[in-house]
Amino acid sequence: MQQIELRALQDGCSRRGSTNSERSDSETIYFRGTLPEAKAVSSTAGDEYSPTDEELKTLPRVADRISWSVYTVAFVELCERFSYYGTQILFQNFVQRKRLTPTGAALNPSGDSNNNPGALGRGQQTATALSTFFAFWCYVTPLLGAWLADTYFGRYKMIMISILCALAGHFILVAGATPSSLQHPDSALAKFIVGIIVFGLGTGGFKPNISPLIAEQIVVDGKLRIETGSKGERVIVDPAQTSARVYNWFYLFINIGALLGQLSMSYAALYIGYYLAFLLPTILFLLCPLVLIVFKKTYRLNPPQGSVLGPALHFIFYATRGRWSFNPIRTIRNLRTHDVWNAARPSRIPAGRRPNWMTFDDAWVAELRRGVQACTVFLWMPVYWLTYNQLQNNLISQADTMRHTGIPPEIVSNFDPLALIILIPLCDLLVYPALRKSGWVRVTPIRKITLGFWFGSAAMIYAASLQRYIYTHNECGMYPNEGLPSNSNRAGGGPGAAAGVEDCAPADVSIWWQTPIYVLIATSEILASVTVLEYAFTKAPRNMRSMVQAFGLCMTAAANIIGEALIWLARDPLLVWNYALMGVVAAVAGGLVWKVHGHLDDVEDAMNLLPEGHVGVETTRGASVDLRRRRESMDEEGSDGSEAEEEDQLMQNVRT
Repeated sequence: MQQIELRALQDGCSRRGSTNSERSDSETIYFRGTLPEAKAVSSTAGDEYSPTDEELKTLPRVADRISWSVYTVAFVELCERFSYYGTQILFQNFVQRKRLTPTGAALNPSGDSNNNPGALGRGQQTATALSTFFAFWCYVTPLLGAWLADTYFGRYKMIMISILCALAGHFILVAGATPSSLQHPDSALAKFIVGIIVFGLGTGGFKPNISPLIAEQIVVDGKLRIETGSKGERVIVDPAQTSARVYNWFYLFINIGALLGQLSMSYAALYIGYYLAFLLPTILFLLCPLVLIVFKKTYRLNPPQGSVLGPALHFIFYATRGRWSFNPIRTIRNLRTHDVWNAARPSRIPAGRRPNWMTFDDAWVAELRRGVQACTVFLWMPVYWLTYNQLQNNLISQADTMRHTGIPPEIVSNFDPLALIILIPLCDLLVYPALRKSGWVRVTPIRKITLGFWFGSAAMIYAASLQRYIYTHNECGMYPNEGLPSNSNRAGGGPGAAAGVEDCAPADVSIWWQTPIYVLIATSEILASVTVLEYAFTKAPRNMRSMVQAFGLCMTAAANIIGEALIWLARDPLLVWNYALMGVVAAVAGGLVWKVHGHLDDVEDAMNLLPEGHVGVETTRGASVDLRRRRESMDEEGSDGSEAEEEDQLMQNVRT
């Protein structure tokens, strides 16, 4: 079998200026076998902590210990998600339903009619359009937040700035929901729109930085080691499992905040009014900066290293030049060949011919390639988020048309975070360890993402079936949301039933029949959404973690653009087609994810064990790492090129 030697220093950084003879044996990790079946074996005979080839096959893998500072960052995320979801859950009815009381509360919250809160009375399509825009805005602005954090402020300062911005948006929303403001619907709508824009800008700066910040509180050096477990058994401590556990519990805190926010604010709007429902999340959000300030000294904070987006884009365009074609199939084939990356690496280009922007080493190119591979996986996520987004708008409207005596129509949506709170510990502590121990199936990222798509598809097919049942058991037939014309003699109504209508009584279908939708979506989130967060952190270059995280979040924005294009389906009598279309597309997309990217699971360990690369960019503090000078020094000293050849072998065997 072919042996591939991957150089890595004990501190996790590759040493580019040294020759092979200067490295000690303890600084070398070996891979045996041709990738993608690479497996680590001990670097030295006396090293009892590095797993052998046989141990990798037989010993169970476990997560490392987690610092308590992780939980303080998770609590900040809990408060932020409480404010986000507690506010967002109100948008649909706030915009769609007309105001029946001065505060927007329901006129008869415990009765069978007039039991929905409302404020602006703009209809379902307008409400869905605005809520979809808000979600889009919140997930496209992370690109700006990530760039500012990497270039100027660092993650911690960017989070603090974003919190202040989001608080300003909260206060604007409160101002637009007061009884005096609701007396002027046009003015209230203007305040609402300004509020969600400012609020979303703050969310966009917060989201791409809080996720890497929590993961940076654990020490992830990419090295596997053997320890003795609590019961005396030998186990492999796997950094990938540690990251997965952190993100599982991080997602648990997210959904505790979402559950508490959605549950309490739904009742606040139903019984008291929208001014209180918007005010309470604002008050809790004030805890975020306090916690971050109090525990700042306990955090591992990385300073801004300067933007590497420019060098990354320069290299990608440089490496792919001449490979583009008007034929998309030919373009894909050209870009999937291994020499796309190898031929453009700095070690392959004579010093005098290297572009000025090429101030990085070969190891960073390998990291960049790994990050680009992760981003290609993310390109499928808009299809998944399209199904998830139905929870925030159309499924709330569906609940309005069902029997929900004394219960806010938004309340059933809380089964999503409730199911997550139950299922995340169950999967993390029981299901995943049992599967790893049994060896029956590998718990790998692409496999989990694929299953996440299919569970989301199942949720949409069920929603389509339920919507069809509502249409056939409703006095308004195919128009339960729009109602009947006041002069209609038939419950079926017609296309013109939107104007001058009489409200329909809810269908004789319990709101609890929506529960399976939320449980299926929750299961899909554990498999897809959590894994994407983890994948973005573990596969991105260290100095691009916020940017890769932001790219993953932008897929949600892309889903909302698609959602806006499909807004014409968000009305009666087309809602069955709305859910069915999304279910079919998600099922097909899940299969394509596995077909196109399934091979990445085979090289998961190899990708995680790549050495850290370096980029010689000047930061805002004036510090600079002149890697160009080090490379030129290497050229002048006459490097034997063995290091580049070894990396060539590694990169050629990891399929694009």
